[in-house]
Amino acid sequence: MPFVVVSVALAALALGFWSHGWLGAIPLAAVAWWWLARQGAALHTRLLVLALLPLLMLWVQLRLPQPGPADPVRLLGTEPSRPAELSGRLLADPRARGEGGGCSVMLASAGGNTELRLPSCLPLQEGWRVSVRGVLSRPAPPAHPLLGSGAERLARQGVWSRLTVAASPDAVRVLARPSTPAADLRRRMAAALLKQDGPERGGVQAALVLGSAVVPLPAAVRESFRVAGLSHALAASGFHLTVLLGAVMAVGRRLPRLPRCLLAAGAMLLFLLLAGPQPSVVRAVLMGAVAFAVLESGQRSRPLGVLLASVLLMLLAQPGWLLDIGFQLSVAACAGLMLTARDLEQALAHRLPGWAAAGVAVPLAASLWTLPLQLLHFGTVPLWAVPANLAVAPLLTPLTLGSMAAAVVAVTVPPLLPLFAWPLGQLTALLLWLAQAFAALPMAQWQVGRSQPLLVALFTLGLLPWLVPALGRRLRGWARPLGLGAMALTMGVHLAALAGDQLLVVHQWGGDLLIARHQGRAALLSSRADGMSCASAARLAVGLGVQRFDWIQLQDPVATADRDCWRGLSALVLDAGDGSTSLQPGQRLESRGLRLAPLTASSAAHVLTVGRHPWLLLPDRQSVWAWQQQLAEGHPALPRHLAGLWLGFAPQHAERQALEVVGTARRWVSGAWASPPAGWRASGSSGFLAGAAG
Repeated sequence: MPFVVVSVALAALALGFWSHGWLGAIPLAAVAWWWLARQGAALHTRLLVLALLPLLMLWVQLRLPQPGPADPVRLLGTEPSRPAELSGRLLADPRARGEGGGCSVMLASAGGNTELRLPSCLPLQEGWRVSVRGVLSRPAPPAHPLLGSGAERLARQGVWSRLTVAASPDAVRVLARPSTPAADLRRRMAAALLKQDGPERGGVQAALVLGSAVVPLPAAVRESFRVAGLSHALAASGFHLTVLLGAVMAVGRRLPRLPRCLLAAGAMLLFLLLAGPQPSVVRAVLMGAVAFAVLESGQRSRPLGVLLASVLLMLLAQPGWLLDIGFQLSVAACAGLMLTARDLEQALAHRLPGWAAAGVAVPLAASLWTLPLQLLHFGTVPLWAVPANLAVAPLLTPLTLGSMAAAVVAVTVPPLLPLFAWPLGQLTALLLWLAQAFAALPMAQWQVGRSQPLLVALFTLGLLPWLVPALGRRLRGWARPLGLGAMALTMGVHLAALAGDQLLVVHQWGGDLLIARHQGRAALLSSRADGMSCASAARLAVGLGVQRFDWIQLQDPVATADRDCWRGLSALVLDAGDGSTSLQPGQRLESRGLRLAPLTASSAAHVLTVGRHPWLLLPDRQSVWAWQQQLAEGHPALPRHLAGLWLGFAPQHAERQALEVVGTARRWVSGAWASPPAGWRASGSSGFLAGAAG
């Protein structure tokens, strides 16, 4: 058995790690088994390859980034944070953080990398050596898995510490400004395109050349492309390299082999230099180099073999890339184009014109292959991704080539740049309009909720016979019906889990988000009304499969300044900071199966009913006193039997004794509580509590 066959099979198995466990290896192990069989591998060879899977997983685990002995995180010891001063080289230009304001940038010091949190976007540049002073800490894990983890994201990049830079003028000192030709070239290209066509049009053009990871695109533009399923158009990837190589090789097709090879190598190196060593860029360059070498040698290229060999080389060098979501999506989309697009095009050709069949097959194949990853990581399905990609496809190639040409002209013959302004501006405006139009369609991002890895693995196994027609035929026709049954089962189990009566409390930044769910719908109570809490609520809604909240109650005594953000989550938002929209005794917020009623006008005590299950909500001590008074007076608003009790603080001994008269086995507390007694559960200083409402 040739080594390359074993190598690519191992690479396929390595991709099984995308679910952060062994379950993800099952579907791709099946693909590797089928692919080896097609190559004529004997049974014992296939068994040997599968037996090597544990060794490969062990290799990945051992090679994942770990903090070195001199890493800045070692300065912390057992302390959560401490003042510190670090010096090193900036790895990029500072980028705006969005939530919370300020900027962030990576600092490479002698011991390791650290994320800098700057209070404002200072005029610093990639490659500069600086000394910074502030508070060093470990990146905190998220309060809830659906909120995403900055700690996990940084760990994948080999970053274990964060320095929050002080706001004083002398907190950042520039030590040296060494020459950085590549970064300067990227900066000049982006600045020229942004100046010519503005932040939106110019930003899109710069992203088509350099990739959105290094271009300051407006947040609204990024969101429109994401919701429409067009994010890949702005990310430096194989498509952009293919366009560049196609144009270069068209110019040099009559040249002898050596100059032609040098021309192709120069184009690939230039692409890598401009876009930077991102996983998707490195994969594209490796695939392009291997495919070009195979074609120049006169051999027939095997695209799947080229893809898997490239992936194997990347994972042997950087196993941490396996956990990068962009890398996973990129590889899955490429596999779809190689394994499914051709058969799908032939099937569609019976019902559509040839050009339409080819146009639909490519985005549909990529969407189907990335669907399990969408469900696993995001819990969303971009319903309009295929028609959106079909609509923008005629624009991308000329726009990408035009933007690349304009970027080159901007740094070589700047006076000629205005010649590109009108045609590029019109094409970019049309692309932006299409992205925004598709993003505005109903259910552009169908929020089905994040699925469990086991369900995603079973769903992928059921999908495989449909994605790989040859695999379905090889299994004698019973694989596709069985696959449909597996997909139906997983969807049924997932939807049943979403439809239950459930309560979730997320405690972070000293505030709480309470989400009550009933039959797939939800309502929200928030103790804080700031923009960061609203952004967290939006992420939780996506992960839980909530399209919009039935109603939202903001219990912050200060009226919200981010009303538009909250209005985007629900049509009915009551803000306690605005006395005209707060609930009074006798009033209630109610939708089918979800009801909130205040106990008194002078406290934040409420009764939340989820289905038939009432919960007593006491966010502060004043609400506890109000409840005790109501209980002593036998107030009719108090239900006789409670399903649960939630406190927004850790009770003292006397308070706990008084509260234990409540006839419920579930008592939840937000905040840190060192040793909760039996029957009580605490979220911790940053954490969550979740369970069935009844």
